[in-house]
Amino acid sequence: MPEPGPRMNGFSLGELCWLFCCPPCPSRIAAKLAFLPPEPTYTVLAPEQRGAGASAPAPAQATAAAAAAAAQPAPQQPEEGAGAGPGACSLHLSERADWQYSQRELDAVEVFFSRTARDNRLGCMFVRCAPSSRYTLLFSHGNAVDLGQMCSFYIGLGSRINCNIFSYDYSGYGVSSGKPSEKNLYADIDAAWQALRTRYGVSPENIILYGQSIGTVPTVDLASSIDKISKVTSPVLVIHGTEDEVIDFSHGLAMYERCPRAVEPLWVEGAGHNDIELYAQYLERLKQFISHELPNS
Repeated sequence: MPEPGPRMNGFSLGELCWLFCCPPCPSRIAAKLAFLPPEPTYTVLAPEQRGAGASAPAPAQATAAAAAAAAQPAPQQPEEGAGAGPGACSLHLSERADWQYSQRELDAVEVFFSRTARDNRLGCMFVRCAPSSRYTLLFSHGNAVDLGQMCSFYIGLGSRINCNIFSYDYSGYGVSSGKPSEKNLYADIDAAWQALRTRYGVSPENIILYGQSIGTVPTVDLASSIDKISKVTSPVLVIHGTEDEVIDFSHGLAMYERCPRAVEPLWVEGAGHNDIELYAQYLERLKQFISHELPNS
């Protein structure tokens, strides 16, 4: 019999590929225990906690208060932390969040809680990078990170592509309650979508769904009403690194070939799984998609 291949944390390389692979196999991801929530890198104090004089969390690197909401939340998606000043949630980033900007940028970050259909409390973040921009990215982040770690990246990305960014932590990640699961992933992004629509008044045609790594699972699900990539009718830009060591390049190619309205993809030569955003062509292609291809679709 052939010798078994190398294994990492008890998984073969093939199984690891399934762990982090994008659709059309979301149930296989959940079955393989793909979720790796990190130790939280931030805390959020709700208004009632601050009003009661709750003590601050562990030493924090930076703090921000959420600004006023633009619209009332939907009844089925109650939110906590609406309002400004004393009635707003406050965000506390730990040193491990590795905040890269000043307090001025952090003041543009709004945080609040929403509630999913599966009754989990969902930590949400709205980053006002471009207040006059037409578009907002609904960003589903990758595995093993939370909103605290992604916050600096969102500021940099949004300012460069002239978009606001709305993101959320999956159930069991960051300050979100519950446990990570496939069903919770779908409920999480549904709640995030509703919060973005009702709280900020962003219309569906101005929301760009962005899935990073494991975040492609809820993103494709939301875009296709629980069908897979072949049923997505919106314009789709697929970006993949040719040297991706976690999700083989063939997966990105397969998504592109199955998507009926895929625009010209970006295959980033030499990019891996975690450094694709560092390549200049990544930002240029994303800006072209948002500025030219989406408005003309």
